[in-house]
Amino acid sequence: MDLTSDISELPKVGPIFANKFQKLGINTLEDLLYHVPSRYLDYSNITTISHLRSGEIATIHAKIVSLKNIYSKRGLKMQIGSVEDSTGKVAVLWFNQPFLIKTLYPGRLVSLSGKVGFFNRRLSLTSPDYELMVEEGTETMHTGRFVPIYPETSGFSSKLIRRKMYDAYSMTKIEEYLPENILKKNKLIGFKNALEFVHFPKDLKEAEIGRERLAFNELLNLELRSLIRKNNWQKNKLAHKLELDNKLLDKFTKNLPFKLTESQNKVIKEILTDLKGGIPMNRLLEGDVGSGKTVVAAAGMFAAFASGFQSIIMAPTQILANQHYQTLKKIFDKFNLRISLITGASKKIEIGRSDIYIGTHSLIHSKVNFKEVALVVIDEQHRFGVEQRKHLIKKSGTPHVLTMTATPIPRTVALTSYGDMDLSILIDMPVGRQKVTTWVVPEEKRPSAYEWINKQIKSSNSQAFIVCPLIEDSETETLADVKSVTSEFARLKKTFTKLNLGLLHGRLKTEEKERVLKDFKNGNIDILVTTPVVEVGIDIPNATIMVIEAGERFGLAGLHQLRGRVGRGISKSYCLLFTNVHSGKAYTRLKAMEKTYSGFELSELDLKLRGPGEIFGTAQSGFPELKIASWNNYELIKASRQAAQEISANLTKFPWVKNRIIDNIKQ
Repeated sequence: MDLTSDISELPKVGPIFANKFQKLGINTLEDLLYHVPSRYLDYSNITTISHLRSGEIATIHAKIVSLKNIYSKRGLKMQIGSVEDSTGKVAVLWFNQPFLIKTLYPGRLVSLSGKVGFFNRRLSLTSPDYELMVEEGTETMHTGRFVPIYPETSGFSSKLIRRKMYDAYSMTKIEEYLPENILKKNKLIGFKNALEFVHFPKDLKEAEIGRERLAFNELLNLELRSLIRKNNWQKNKLAHKLELDNKLLDKFTKNLPFKLTESQNKVIKEILTDLKGGIPMNRLLEGDVGSGKTVVAAAGMFAAFASGFQSIIMAPTQILANQHYQTLKKIFDKFNLRISLITGASKKIEIGRSDIYIGTHSLIHSKVNFKEVALVVIDEQHRFGVEQRKHLIKKSGTPHVLTMTATPIPRTVALTSYGDMDLSILIDMPVGRQKVTTWVVPEEKRPSAYEWINKQIKSSNSQAFIVCPLIEDSETETLADVKSVTSEFARLKKTFTKLNLGLLHGRLKTEEKERVLKDFKNGNIDILVTTPVVEVGIDIPNATIMVIEAGERFGLAGLHQLRGRVGRGISKSYCLLFTNVHSGKAYTRLKAMEKTYSGFELSELDLKLRGPGEIFGTAQSGFPELKIASWNNYELIKASRQAAQEISANLTKFPWVKNRIIDNIKQ
C-alpha cells in the first residue's frame, strides 16, 4: 500500500469504519497519517506497585487478583478489585463499565496507566487506561508511553485510531520526497521519521520535531498550489494591453475632488504597469475601510476606456454596487464614460452599450453581453464563492483581474492563501479622515450611554448607527435575525422618543432599502438600526456615532469595518461597543479596539485569537484550513515559500508535484 491507498484497504476497516473515518476527513492512508494528535498523555513513568505515590500519573504491569461489579449508594455501577505485582497489591476502580469483568479476569497480565489516589482510604488507581499483555515486556500501544489523543467522532475512540495508525504506519510504503538540501537548510527530519515521532514519540520533544516537519509539508503544499495557479494564470495567455499615457493620467487625477495619497499613487502605478504588459494581471488590492480603493480601481478602468475596452466591477451587495455606481459617476463626471448598474431585474443590454458595468452576482447570470471586457474588478472577493469568481472571469474572456478587500489580511495568510496574486496595499488614509474614539461600554452603563447619544445627536445635528448582531454564526440573515432587530428597533423607539429612527435589514426589498438609505443620507433619520449584513458600502459623512450591540459576538475585522462607517466627515466621531462580558478573549478583542486603529495590527491580533476562518467569516469559500501548521508561525511559512519557489522552478525534477498537487488543483 502507498499513501494514496484508500482507508478501506487497512485490515478490519469495512464500510462502517470507512464512513466514520470520512466524518473525520480521512479517505486515504495519507489523510490518516496526517491526522495528528491534539494532545498526549504522559504514561511513560513505568514503576512497581510499591513505588506508587498519591497524586502521580504512573504505569504498572500487574496481574488481576479480583474484579467485581457493585452498586454505590446512589445506584451507580462500579467495578472494584485489585491487582498485584512482585512488590505488592493496589486497588483498582472503574465506573459503569460492567463488560470489564469478562475481559479483566483473575490471572490476566495487564498494563494499567492512570492517576494514583485514594478510595475508601486505600491507595488505588481510579479509571486507569488498560491494555492486555501476553507476557512481561510486551510492547504496549495505549499505556506505558507518551500516548496520543486524537480528534474523534461519535463511536470512534482514540484507542481505535491508535490501532489503525499503527497498521497504516507499518504497512504503508513511505518515501522521502524532499531533496536533502531543503531538509538540511530548514533543519527538518525525514518524512517517515516525522510520522513516527508524531504518532509514537518517546517524549514531547520528539513529537514537536515531527510535527514541525509535517507542518512544513502542509505549508509547502499550499505554497506550491499558489505558485502553480499563478503560473497557470499567466501561461500561454494574452490579455489586452491597456495604455494610459501620462497626459491622460494627469487629466484623471486633476479632475478628482481630492488629492491622492502617496499609497494611492504608488498602487495606481503598479496597476497601470501590469495592464500594459499583455499578461493577465491578477492583483489583490488591500486597504482599510475608507482608504480609497475605488478611485485606484477607477484609474485601471480609465486605462481600459482609453484603450477602447470595457470594465466590470462586481460587489457583494446591491447597496455596495449602488455606492460604486454613485462614486464612479462622480469620478468620471467630466469624461465621456457610459456606466451601467446591473440588477437582477435588468433587461438585456445591447452589446457595447456601456464602458463600465457594475453589479452583484447578478452579473454572472445576467444576459449582459460584454463586447470587449479587459478588466474585471471584484470587491470583497472572500464574500463570493470560488465558482462565482471563476464564472465571471470566464464570461469575460481573458481579462485583467483586480480584487479588492477592506478586510486586512495578516502577512502569513497573504503569503500562502493569496500567493498566486500580486499584492498592493493602501497604507495611508485620505486627508481629513479622523481616528474614531472608541469605548467599551458595560451593560450597567447602557442608560448613561443612551443619554449621551441623545444629547450628542441633538447638540451637533449628527446621526448614528446602531448595529445588532446576527443570532446565528452566519453571513446570511434568518427570519429570527429580522425578528430580533425589529424588536430592538421597537425598544429603541421608546428610548429615543424625540428622535427619528429607521430600520434596515437584508430581507427588505431593494426599493425599501434604497428609500431608507436615502432618508438617512438626507438627514430625515437620526438613528439607523441595522444588521451587519448590509453595512458594507454605506457612506454617510454626517454619521458620527457607531453603536455595536453585543460587541463580543464580532471579530476584530468585523468591528473595524463597522467602525469605518463613521469618521468620514469633518466632525469628531465615536464608536461604542456594548457588551456584557468582562474577561476572556472576547473582552481582549474589545479592549484592543479602544487602543488600536490600524486594521493590519488588528488583523494580526484576530489571527492569534480566532484564526483566519473567523477573520473572513463563516461563509468564506475556498479558504484553506491548517490542520497541523499555525498561521502565526511566520518563519516556517517564509521557509516553505522559499522551498516552493525552488521546487516550482525545476518541476521536472520533482514528479511528485504533479501527482500530489497539479492533478488536484482546482483552477
